[in-house]
Amino acid sequence: MKTNDLFSFDWKVSLGDERITPAEFERLLDKATGIVRFRGQYVYLDSAEIEQLRARLARAAPVSGSELLRVALAGEVDGAPVGLNKAAEKLLQQLTSSADVAAPKGLRATLRPYQRRGYAWLWRNARLGLGSVIADDMGLGKTLQVIALLQRLKEDGALDEARALVVVPTSLLTNWQKEIERFAPGLRVDIFHGAKRELGKKRPDVLLTTYGVARSEAALLKAMSWRLVVVDEAQNIKNPAAAQSRAVKSIPAGGFVAMSGTPVENRLSEYWSIMDFAQRGYLGGPTHFAREYATPIQVHRDAAAAERLRKVMAPFMLRRLKSDKTVISDLPDKVEQDQFCTLGRQQAALYESVVREGLKSVSGESDTFKRQGLVLQMILALKQVCNHPVHYLKQGAADPDESGKTQRLLDLLEEIHAAQEKVLVFTQFREMGELLQRMLRERHGHEPLFLHGGVARARRDQMVERFQSERSERVFLLSLKAGGTGLNLTAASHVVHFDLWWNPAVEAQATDRAFRIGQQRNVQDHRFITRGTFDVRINEMVREKGKMVGMSVETDEILTGQLPPDVRRALFRLVTR
Repeated sequence: MKTNDLFSFDWKVSLGDERITPAEFERLLDKATGIVRFRGQYVYLDSAEIEQLRARLARAAPVSGSELLRVALAGEVDGAPVGLNKAAEKLLQQLTSSADVAAPKGLRATLRPYQRRGYAWLWRNARLGLGSVIADDMGLGKTLQVIALLQRLKEDGALDEARALVVVPTSLLTNWQKEIERFAPGLRVDIFHGAKRELGKKRPDVLLTTYGVARSEAALLKAMSWRLVVVDEAQNIKNPAAAQSRAVKSIPAGGFVAMSGTPVENRLSEYWSIMDFAQRGYLGGPTHFAREYATPIQVHRDAAAAERLRKVMAPFMLRRLKSDKTVISDLPDKVEQDQFCTLGRQQAALYESVVREGLKSVSGESDTFKRQGLVLQMILALKQVCNHPVHYLKQGAADPDESGKTQRLLDLLEEIHAAQEKVLVFTQFREMGELLQRMLRERHGHEPLFLHGGVARARRDQMVERFQSERSERVFLLSLKAGGTGLNLTAASHVVHFDLWWNPAVEAQATDRAFRIGQQRNVQDHRFITRGTFDVRINEMVREKGKMVGMSVETDEILTGQLPPDVRRALFRLVTR
C-alpha cells in the first residue's frame, strides 16, 4: 500500500474558533479589513499579519505522498499544527493499536507477552500493506515473532498465491530452517542457495536465500510474486548505494519486514536505508532525511528533531531492550567488567616504535585521503601490538608471557574452568584467534573451537552443537565478523572481548550470543584494555558513542586522520605513569 492512499490533506486558515479554506479567506479579505463579524464572532484582521499569512500560503508546498502520514503522526507541518478528522484518527489508532491478536493455531510455541505484542504489530502492518522494522534487542526472539507472522499469513490464505521470501546472511540459513521446522512445521520451506541452486517443482510457502544470491539472482527474484519479503540482519542493506542494497530493494512484494538488533551502527543514514526498504519513500530521499533529521540530531543534538523522528517512526519501528524489566523480567543480568592489562617489555618498545614511525608518515602526507589511510594503518598495527608482539611481527613463537592480554586471558580461563563454566572469546583478527588456539592447545592439551569466516556452514553448525552440548568444550574462539551475529551460545556464561571494536552495537551483538533467551545464569562481559595505550582511547570513544542511544557520529577511525598533529600525538602516545 502506498502511504498517499491513506490520507488527504488541505491547508486551512484559523480564524477565531473557525477553520476556513484559503479561497474562503481571500473572499473575506475582499469584503472587509480591521474588525469584522464572521460566523457570529468578531475578528480583527491586521494588514501586516494578513500579508505574512498570504506569503506563507503562497510558498506552502502541497503535502502529498509519503509526507502525509509523517505529518499526521508528527501533528505538525512546517511548525503549523495539524488537525485530524475522525477517519484519520481511526486509521492512526489502527496503526498504533496494542490490542491483542490471536496467535496462529499452527504455531508450536508459547509467545511471551512482549513477543505476542510484536507479532500482533507485525500482522496489523502486513494486513494494511505497510512495512515493519522489528529492532528488538538481540536475544528477545525476533525470528520467532516473524515466524508467527508467516504462519498467520498462511492460515489466512495470504500465501496461497504469493509466497514469502526471507533474505539472510549465509550463516543464518540453517538457523532459520531449523527454527521454522521447530515452531511452524506446517510451513513448507525451501532453500535457494549454493552453486547448484534451483527452485524446486514444489512451491514452498517460504523461500530462504542469502544476500549474495539475492544480488546475483535479482532478475529472477524480481519476476516472481511475493506476498512478503523479510530481511534478517538488515544492517546488510545499510549502505543505500551498495549493489546488494539496490538488488534487495528492487524485489517487489505486498509487504516488507526488516529485522535488526542494531538499526543504527554508525550514522542515521543507515537507519534511513533500512526504513527505505520497509516502507518505500516514507522518510523522503536521503537529502531530505539528512536535512530534517540526521544533521539536526547527529550534529546539533536537536532533541525536538529526535522526538519528531520517534513519532513518525512509531508505527513502523519496534524496539525493545533486554535491560527493560517491563519487557522481560526473567532474563539474568549482564555484568560488564573492564580487564586492564599491561604491556610487556617487547610490546612497549614496539608500541613506541610504531607510534613514532606512524606519526612521522602521517605528518609528512598532505593529501587528506592518504593521511586517513596512514592513520588507519597505524591503528591496526597498534591493536596488533597490544594483542601480542608475534601478531604484529608475523614471526616467532607466541609466548603468552610476552603479552599482558594473553597472560590475563589464561589466568581468567583458569578461574572460569575452576567454576565449571564456559566462555566465548571474540577477536577481530583471524590470525590472533589462531595464535590463541595454539596457546590454549599447548596449555591445556585440548584445541578449542575457532569459528572464523573461512569455516563452511555445515562445520559452523557442528561447532555450535558441540559447544552447546559437550562438557569438554569450555572455550569457543570466534572472529568478531563471523561469530558476532546469528548464533545461540547460551551454554557460555562468560564473554571476552580480546580486542575492542569501535562500535558499541557490534560489541553488544557479540555478547548477545550468550546473553539471550535461554540463558539461565548471569553473563560476565570481560572487555580487555591495555592500560596507558590507544586501547584506552578506543574504550572512551565506545562509551561515548553508547550514550547516544544509536545516533552515532561519523566513524572515529576516519576522523582521527583529520585531527591536528598535537592532538594525534596525544591520542596515540604511550602513557607510562
